[in-house]
Amino acid sequence: MTKRDLVVRISSETGLIQQDVLAVVQKTLDYISEAVSKGKTVELRNFGVFEVKIRKARVGRNPNKPENDVKIPPRAVVKFKPGKEMKEAVIQLTPQE
Repeated sequence: MTKRDLVVRISSETGLIQQDVLAVVQKTLDYISEAVSKGKTVELRNFGVFEVKIRKARVGRNPNKPENDVKIPPRAVVKFKPGKEMKEAVIQLTPQE
């Protein structure tokens, strides 16, 4: 699903103009991005949590030249932890043996 698909769906269900829905969706995403980029945790109940984690420094290897070690520095990454309802919905997609 793209942002455009989301806007069209919300617009058709609510009767709001697509431009207004797009503005609200974009502002929401902007505020989430802004908060996460400042290192804050964004918690959306029944959806999930966006947070910044620091990855440790590690040693990597080039598969073409495994004898050469490459130092990978520590860095900040965004992690998403899905909420309970989303987890349960996704688990339903697990194929049965």
